[in-house]
Amino acid sequence: MVIFEARNVDGGNHPNGKTARLLGYSKHLLGKHFQLPWCKRHGLWSSGASDKSKAMVEQLQRYGVIKSTKVAEVMETIDRGLFVPPGGSPYFDSPMAIGYNATISAPHMHAACLELLEDHLQPGMRALDVGSGTGYLTACFALMVGPGGRAVGVEHMPELVASSTENIKKSAAAPQLNDGSLSIHIADGREGWPELAPYDCIHVGAAAPQIPEALIEQLKPGGRMVIPVGTIFQELKVIEKKPDGGVSIRDETSVRYVPLTSKDAQLHSN
Repeated sequence: MVIFEARNVDGGNHPNGKTARLLGYSKHLLGKHFQLPWCKRHGLWSSGASDKSKAMVEQLQRYGVIKSTKVAEVMETIDRGLFVPPGGSPYFDSPMAIGYNATISAPHMHAACLELLEDHLQPGMRALDVGSGTGYLTACFALMVGPGGRAVGVEHMPELVASSTENIKKSAAAPQLNDGSLSIHIADGREGWPELAPYDCIHVGAAAPQIPEALIEQLKPGGRMVIPVGTIFQELKVIEKKPDGGVSIRDETSVRYVPLTSKDAQLHSN
């Protein structure tokens, strides 16, 4: 549930620091806000659903955001156009409002998180998507872990759970929804979904003031979590859980997300 993702003063999005290096930007800009909006500098994808998905993915590959074949295939297969409100521009590289003070993340941010988690989204693995919103990323997870795995979405807005389920029914992940290997649940994301823990990977789509202990507990030893942490200043953190239960944490890039908070606080946020 992202409103701003590493957004500069002009309101545009830019890729993370590592992607910026691949794009050939100056080193002093890495992890900082760029002078030009990402979507203005590198274009928007506005070309029929499968053609638009393919064009979007190819553009993300061209600029080094998507590196793996698996992530490319999944983002091309799960049509983003099925997961945005009517009248939206799903293939533009920008977050979009989906109601209830929530958004669907920009394509480059989804791609970056899928790349960070790819090793932990192998067939048969379990993935948790906290703040699943429209269900897009949860559907991507489901295709990556396959019918032998589990993809679990947690969202505290019942209306979004209902609409995301309908979105998934229209998508290539519908078989996983039907066989129960993909599920979306109404719950406070800060508590995760312990019923199906432990998870090989956890993605959190909102910024926590600190890493929720419940999510660390639900991460499998050897697992990985990607979570934005902070209030005014936020970092996208990658957390690895060691076999002994300890964790290692590294900062991936500076970002700007909505807070990971209660349903009531989200509905009444400005």
